[in-house]
Amino acid sequence: MTTAARPTFDPARGNDNKAPSFQYSARDLASHTKLKFRQPGQGTIDEIGDRQQLLEELRRAEQEYYEEKEGKASTTRLIKQQEENNQEKQRLLEEAERLAKLDKDASDQESDSDDDNSSSSSDEDDDDDDNAAELLAELQRIRKERAEEKERQEREAKEEAEAEKEREAMQGNPLLNIGDEKRDFSVKRRWDDDVIFKNQARGADEKPKKRFVNDMLRSDFHRRFLHKYIH
Repeated sequence: MTTAARPTFDPARGNDNKAPSFQYSARDLASHTKLKFRQPGQGTIDEIGDRQQLLEELRRAEQEYYEEKEGKASTTRLIKQQEENNQEKQRLLEEAERLAKLDKDASDQESDSDDDNSSSSSDEDDDDDDNAAELLAELQRIRKERAEEKERQEREAKEEAEAEKEREAMQGNPLLNIGDEKRDFSVKRRWDDDVIFKNQARGADEKPKKRFVNDMLRSDFHRRFLHKYIH
C-alpha cells in the first residue's frame, strides 16, 4: 500500500543529521582537493640552472662512476681516447699543410711555363679563338633555327585545333547546317495515334470518326495492323 497520502510529521531539513547513514560513491567524491606545487628535487628552474653546466656535471658524474667501477682502466681509456683525438687533429693539420704546399708549387710551375711558352703559343691561341668564334656562331644559328621551327609547329598546331573546334561547333548546331544536309524536323507519330478508343475521356475527338465498328477484330486499326505486321 502506498504511503504517499500520509502526512509529514517530521518535515525535511537541509542537513545531513536526518539520515547520518548516507552512502556516497567513490566516483562522486572530490579526488583533488588541494593544489599541488612542485617539490624540491622535481626539476625546477632554480635547481636545473644552466644546461651546459648540467651537462658537464653529468659527464663528470659518469666519469667518476666508471672510475669507481673499473678503477684505473676507465681513466686509461679516457686518456687514450683523448690522445687519439689529438693525433687525428694533428694528422689533419699536417695533411692540409702538405696540400697547400703542393698547390703553391704547382701554381709557381704553371706561371713559369706560361712565361716561357707565351710567345710560341700566341698564334695557336689566335687560331683557337677564331675556331671557337665560328663554332659559337654556328651553334647560335642552329639554336635559332630550331626555335623558329618549334614556334612554327606550335602555331600550326594551334591554328589546326582552333579550326577543328570551329568546325565541330558548326556541325553541332542544326540551324547552321540546313543548307548542307536535309534534316527531318517533323514530330514523329506515336504508335497509338490511330486507335479507336483514343481520347475518350475528353468527350471529343481530335479527328472525325469515319465509321463506328463495335468489333475490334473488324476495326480499321486491326486490319491495318494485320496488313502491316502479318502479311
